[in-house]
Amino acid sequence: MARNFAALNRQVCFNQAGGRIIWQPRIQCWYDDKMFMGEPLPPRYRGMSMSDIYRDLDCSNRLYRAFNKCFVRVESDKVRITERALNETDTETLYETPAGRQTEIHRKSPNSRSKSAVKWEVTTEEELKVAAWREENTTWTWDPAQYEKAVREDGDLGAATMFMPRMNVQSLYIEKMGCENGIYAIYDWPDTVQAYFRALEESHDRLMDVINRSPVDIINFGENIHSGTLSPELFLKYHLPACQRRCEKLHAAGKFICSHWDGDCRPLLPYARETGLDGIEAITPKPQGDVTLEEVKEALGDQLCLLDGIPAVYFDHTFPESVLVESTRRVIELFAPKLVLGISDEISSHGDIERVRIVGQIVDEYNARFS
Repeated sequence: MARNFAALNRQVCFNQAGGRIIWQPRIQCWYDDKMFMGEPLPPRYRGMSMSDIYRDLDCSNRLYRAFNKCFVRVESDKVRITERALNETDTETLYETPAGRQTEIHRKSPNSRSKSAVKWEVTTEEELKVAAWREENTTWTWDPAQYEKAVREDGDLGAATMFMPRMNVQSLYIEKMGCENGIYAIYDWPDTVQAYFRALEESHDRLMDVINRSPVDIINFGENIHSGTLSPELFLKYHLPACQRRCEKLHAAGKFICSHWDGDCRPLLPYARETGLDGIEAITPKPQGDVTLEEVKEALGDQLCLLDGIPAVYFDHTFPESVLVESTRRVIELFAPKLVLGISDEISSHGDIERVRIVGQIVDEYNARFS
């Protein structure tokens, strides 16, 4: 019988676990890619849902997908959104508002469920003004029925957890314009960019009002921070102040707050303890990322929790199991008990899912000393 991980998840995050840690790997990519490509799961898991696989592996899941659906973005009733298929792969979405129009085109990938932008939502300064207007007129609501459904279906796998939309620069890069165009916009359209950033923050402030009234206590900033695109200059000017303001508001309601830094991040780590965060998720150590575990520990100190820590490549057959075991023990040695152990940041579609069990056994052995 699989364990109920909800209580342990909360206890680790809120420093109430008495020294224990939790093993919480993400296997969504591995599962989704196999489903998309029609590739059979290993015999043991055939016919299982992803949640069933977690229970069989006897480990926790980070339940972002289930609980994010509880927070519903509501566009102004003055916004008209229409979609049309342009061909077998491309879909056009048109946003018509009192402030103007936006058009985006996305293309299906033959390799995954992900879509790529053929035409970004924002390619002109006028479209960015429309994006700001939409954020100014966006509201957020809470769906209690979805919350009960998520607890009922997956509540044994972990605590209620959600991730917030991206802040300022990261929103521009990943959601609106693409990285290169976003960088040009910051310097070519400074007033319009600042207006968009203000509107976005005000929209997210309304979302935080809903979050703070909700029973979801573990909040992630789904930023995908990468220092190759978010320089220290841009980080300090835009990201850091907005992050601090968010943390202040969420901490007032007793929330645990982490942020997703999953690219190269060595130039930004010196500012980790200034963010106001309780933890950072997905920092990827060498040989996959640009930092050592020791550098991460120096940056986080004893103040911040690490979420994840084991390079995803160690779950592939490129590396022997002994390397995975050594890495797991070193992460625990350095970061426990402020550790939600996981994969930085997901096991790949060709990873060995049975290696998840190996880490689980190491965690159980570690936790046994605190029983």
